[in-house]
Amino acid sequence: MIFRLLLMCALTTCGVHACPHLCSCSFSPSGAEVECSDASMTYFPVDALPPNTTRLSIQSTQISTIQSAHLRAAPLLRTLQLYHNKLEKLPWDLLRNASQLTTLDLTGNHLVRLPAKVFKQKSLLKLLLKNNLLEEADADWFMDNSSLIQLDISGNHLSHIPSAFLHKLEHLQHLDLSHNNLIELHAGTLKNLHHLDTLNLARNKLSTLNPSLFKNTRKLSRLFLQENHLTELQPTLLSGLQHLQMLLLNQNRLQNLPQDLLDGKNSTFQMILTGNPWFCDEKMEYLWRWLNDHPHNVFFLDEVTCTGPEMLKNRQVVSLTENELSLARNV
Repeated sequence: MIFRLLLMCALTTCGVHACPHLCSCSFSPSGAEVECSDASMTYFPVDALPPNTTRLSIQSTQISTIQSAHLRAAPLLRTLQLYHNKLEKLPWDLLRNASQLTTLDLTGNHLVRLPAKVFKQKSLLKLLLKNNLLEEADADWFMDNSSLIQLDISGNHLSHIPSAFLHKLEHLQHLDLSHNNLIELHAGTLKNLHHLDTLNLARNKLSTLNPSLFKNTRKLSRLFLQENHLTELQPTLLSGLQHLQMLLLNQNRLQNLPQDLLDGKNSTFQMILTGNPWFCDEKMEYLWRWLNDHPHNVFFLDEVTCTGPEMLKNRQVVSLTENELSLARNV
């Protein structure tokens, strides 16, 4: 009788509910979810991985390698999270056996370079490479007409982005290049990103932006440019961005904003301007008028202050009078 019960268990629920050593598993009619977060784990948990696994999360382990054969054990996998492990490289055919994969999260590993074709997977929609050691970006990572809608390469060591890097990502909606070492972006870098909604360029070393950079990103609603080295912006930079809802320019080196830069923005538009060395002379008149006309569109308005000239130092820009600006014009 005991043998019969064990045999039935092996052929039915017990076999289905197997779970890899050092991992925890949860099961539902839609598939299994597996989480492995044991710091002592050194190998990819292939053994006993439920064949109906749809989500596999491996985090904060000692795993340093992964092969495409490892994913053969989970043909229904849709989400693969491999964050804060010890991965230093990826095989070019990593996703060969993951035809259903939509989300790949490689945050917090030790990746320096990636091979061509590594993300050539039609089903892939979200790719996170945040907080690695990547030194270069390569358009050959992706297939033509990639399905990606989210790409996060923030927190790496990128000093430049090749013009063609993003050209295959025509469906991209969210792009994060923040916390890198980018000095400039070529005019055509974003030209195929007609569906882009969010662009994060914060914490780079950008000192200027090409006036036609956002020419083809007319659906852009959130633009993060804070903590760069921007000294000036061209009047036409935001032309055509009628859907822009959020613009962050704080912690740059701007002394004024050019005429017409913010014209045409809707009533829900919000921005942050703090942490810039605003110089309150005649070139400040456009921003001064805009702030007074749209005080509810600016966060921390009382912290937008003059650094000069001396007579207006530390004054809130919005509090200035036209007469004071006229006097400053002659200083």
